[in-house]
Amino acid sequence: MGTETGLEGSENAVAAPEAILPTVSAPADLAWTIVQMRAGERIAVNEALIAAYQAASSPHSIRALKSDIEAFDSWCRRTNRIALPATAETVADYLDARAGKGSRPASLSRYKASIAKIHQLLDRQDPTPAPLVKLRLQAVRREKGTAQKQARPLRFKGPVRDVERDKARGLNIRALLESCGDDLPGLRDRALLSAAYDTGLRASELVAVAVEHIEEAIDPESRLLQILRSKGDQDGEGATAYLSPRTVAAIMAWTEAAELSAGPLFRRVQVRRYKARAAVRGRAIDSISGREAWDLRKTLSKPAVKARVEYDIGSLALHPGSIGPIFRSIIKRAFDLGALPDLTAEDLARLLKGISAHSTRIGLNQDLFASGEDLAGIMDALRWKSPRMPLSYNRNLAAEAGAVGRLMDRLK
Repeated sequence: MGTETGLEGSENAVAAPEAILPTVSAPADLAWTIVQMRAGERIAVNEALIAAYQAASSPHSIRALKSDIEAFDSWCRRTNRIALPATAETVADYLDARAGKGSRPASLSRYKASIAKIHQLLDRQDPTPAPLVKLRLQAVRREKGTAQKQARPLRFKGPVRDVERDKARGLNIRALLESCGDDLPGLRDRALLSAAYDTGLRASELVAVAVEHIEEAIDPESRLLQILRSKGDQDGEGATAYLSPRTVAAIMAWTEAAELSAGPLFRRVQVRRYKARAAVRGRAIDSISGREAWDLRKTLSKPAVKARVEYDIGSLALHPGSIGPIFRSIIKRAFDLGALPDLTAEDLARLLKGISAHSTRIGLNQDLFASGEDLAGIMDALRWKSPRMPLSYNRNLAAEAGAVGRLMDRLK
């Protein structure tokens, strides 16, 4: 009867004093994960150090580390290897096995870094700098290349050259925003998508936005968003993003309908749908026989009931993992409504495979590039410390706008 259009979630870290076999109150604690690993010797776990690492790291980093070392330990158990302390040969064989299952070089580098981090936290010799490990990784890079698969961009007008003059086409945010409904889920989705594009926030940063973080701007129809912490700002220096009048209107519509004045801005909306029920006429007592005879209530008339929809709004923020699915559901709804007329069903299926929570960040990056903004301005707007990622995201657009692309336009 209920349909949930998002997930709630929270993270908790647990600390305990140093011990050989620590007593951890929550299995989610990193120390608990470590003591479960297959060890070849008695290993003392400095839980104060583990707790300090957790306090200094983002929840996403801790989840990634736990996931990586659990996968490594599972492989070691299956292949009768020792996970702690691991040898260089064990690490090299593990990375080879993951590469054989399809892992890309970037993922293998992360797995290697996680194995190194656990050994460092346990004051054990790190096996990952060994020449064997480096050469195995180099062989994988040579075979598969180092290019990473990118999320598909969500640009405001879609794949256009002139972001100001060209008409929207293909998969574009303008059509998606217009297709969002005026019920609570639709209002939430419109505000979420519009804010995601304006700010280029990552999923974890987007769900951390609170009503209190929105401040007035010089333009009375615009607002400023205070970003307290981001992936590139683990020390919490903070940053500011611009919210357009379009996004401000969408946020106001959502907060007023949801009666939100404080706390997380983007929350779960649970939908409960009730079917209509026709009126029931009274029945004569002599028409009731057998097992029905005892229930005299069946003789009473019942009024008709109209179909209705009820909504429950959560108190916690959306889970970061729900952002991508919400974007994909918005796209599917827009296609079903005919708002993406130049896309076929085959196009839709292909495009949806590449949509993630990162799609709006890449789309904004490409629109800034297409509008003529320089690299410094793009890095500042999207809070990048290095030019590597914005250049990577704009590689295809740069090829079209480059010397050869300009020449081919003249030769038409």
